[in-house]
Amino acid sequence: MAIPFIILVAWEALARSGYLAVNLFSSPTLILLKGYELMKSGELIKHLAISLQRAVIGFGLGGLLGLAFGVWVGMKRKTEQYLNPTLQMVRTVPLLAITPLFILWIGFGELSKVLLISLGAFFPLYLQSFLGVRNVDNKLFEVAKILEYSTAEKITKVLFPGSLPNILLGIRLSLSTAWMCLVAAELLGATKGVGFMIQDARAFMATDKVFVGIIIFALIGKLSDSFVRVLEERLLKWQDSFKA
Repeated sequence: MAIPFIILVAWEALARSGYLAVNLFSSPTLILLKGYELMKSGELIKHLAISLQRAVIGFGLGGLLGLAFGVWVGMKRKTEQYLNPTLQMVRTVPLLAITPLFILWIGFGELSKVLLISLGAFFPLYLQSFLGVRNVDNKLFEVAKILEYSTAEKITKVLFPGSLPNILLGIRLSLSTAWMCLVAAELLGATKGVGFMIQDARAFMATDKVFVGIIIFALIGKLSDSFVRVLEERLLKWQDSFKA
């Protein structure tokens, strides 16, 4: 915590002394006051609620599909041969290059934003689920075969626990990607949301308001990542991993 504190103190001092242009860099005090003003007026809560709704729906849709496809492709070699090359090709296309097509096909409505977020959330979880399934020790499946486990028991007692570290990592990566796609979607075309608030503030050179939006994005992203890390600590207690 020492480094952020030093940066904030130096930033405030430079802004007050005039070395930093307030209209370009604002100052921590002005940003804090603007954040309080936006909270008090309800504007920030309104935009944040819209952004969170988009992020949750987009991540839920893309993440679930990514998990399902990752497990399916990981379990079936033939499915990997037919499906994985196409998915890998689509994955390499930058999302910003696809965004104009989403707008042309679907318009500026909520559906295009949710689908863009879903697409961003899909691939990290797909890749990690696929790798998690492939990294499960084959000896465990041989033991499951000896014990005459059903397919459902193999998935719940062998496959899922063995691939859980990768799946949780995929969730963390998908959450961060979904959040970044939300920012892109709202900056390119929206009439509400934190991204729209930033874009609107930029047009009026309201730098303090822009920083409030950026800080909100950073805080929510950090909170979501920390939540998944807590899940990792609780669900992966059995894992004998390196601890410094």
